[in-house]
Amino acid sequence: MRALRLTAEESVVGSLLGTAVGDAIGLPYEGLGRHRARRLLGPPDRHRLLLGRGMVSDDTEHSCMVASALARSGRDPDLFASAMGWALRGWLLALPAGVGLATLRASLRLWAGWSPYRSGVRSAGNGPAMRSAVLGAAVRDPDALRRLVEVSTVITHTDPKALHGALAVALAARFASGGGTVEAAAYCAEVERWVGDGGAELVGLLRSAAASATAGQSTPDYAASLGLERGVTGYVYHTVPVAIQAWLLRQHDFRGAVEGIVSCGGDADTTAAIVGGVVGASVGRAGIPGPWLDGVAEWPRSTAWMARLGAAAAGAAETGTPLPVPPYAWPAVLPRNLFFLAVVLGHGFRRALPPYR
Repeated sequence: MRALRLTAEESVVGSLLGTAVGDAIGLPYEGLGRHRARRLLGPPDRHRLLLGRGMVSDDTEHSCMVASALARSGRDPDLFASAMGWALRGWLLALPAGVGLATLRASLRLWAGWSPYRSGVRSAGNGPAMRSAVLGAAVRDPDALRRLVEVSTVITHTDPKALHGALAVALAARFASGGGTVEAAAYCAEVERWVGDGGAELVGLLRSAAASATAGQSTPDYAASLGLERGVTGYVYHTVPVAIQAWLLRQHDFRGAVEGIVSCGGDADTTAAIVGGVVGASVGRAGIPGPWLDGVAEWPRSTAWMARLGAAAAGAAETGTPLPVPPYAWPAVLPRNLFFLAVVLGHGFRRALPPYR
C-alpha cells in the first residue's frame, strides 16, 4: 500500500487506535495455538469476540494510561511517573479481567505506598512493550523518549529485558510515524545503540526478524523458526521480534500485518496490539480498516474518546506543556469490566469443546 504523509497528531491518534483495533481483533485468539485457533474461530479477518463486535483488553487500557500520563505531564518524567502510578492504582480498583502477575504485584505495591520508581518487580514480561508504541509515536526528542519509556517500564517491570523490548517497540513507532518507509537496517542499528551490549540478544533477534521480512517470509513461519509454532508467548524476547517482523513485512498494510501476527497464535491480543500501534503510527486512522475500527464496541472509553486522548498526548508531547485529558464516565468502567469478564468466561467455556487441535 502507498505510504501517506501524516502529521504528528495523526500518527499518535493512529497508533492509539491501531493498538485498540489490533487488541480487539486478536483477543478471541488469545492463548490458542495457531492451528486450533483457525479451526475454532476461522481466520482473523473480522471481529469474532461477540456478535461481530470486539472489545479491548489491558493492552489498550495501558496504552491509554500512558497517553493520559503524557498529556498530563507534558514530557516531565516525574509528573509522568506520578500520573502513571495513580492510573495503575485506579485501573486495579476497577477489577480488570486480565492482569499480568508482575503488573498486579506492582499495582499492589503502589497502593502500599511504594514510589512509582520502586514499585516494579523482576519480570521479563511484555507489559512495558505493549504500552510503549504511543510514546514512540508522540515524543520526538530522543532523550525525553528514552526517559519516559524507562519510567513506563520500571513502574511494573525491572528486568532489563523488559526495558529493551519496550525501547525496541517505541523506536519502531518513532521510525514508522509520519508515514515513510523504514529501512530495517537503520532501525536495528538504532535499537543496538539504545540498548547497548546488554541487549545484544534482542538485537540479534531483531536482525533475524529484519532478514525474514526482507525475504518475504510469512510472520507465522518466522515465529515457527524461533520455536514458537504453538504460539508466541508472553516473554518479551519472543513477543517483540515477531511483532517487529510483522511490522517490517507490511509497514503500510494494517490489515495484513495484524492478520499475520494473530495467525501465529499464543498471546495474540498483545502481539496484535503492538503491531497495530506501530503500523497505526505509519498509516493513521485512515489506514485502519473501517469495519474493524467501527466494530470496537467500547464504552465509556470509546474509540472517539481515544482519538481525543491521542490528540491531547500529541499536543503535550510537542509543546512540553501539560494538557487536560478528555473526560469520560469513569463510574461505568467497573460494570463494563464485569460484562467483559462474562464475555471472556463465555469464550473460555467454548474452548472446552472440540476441536482440540
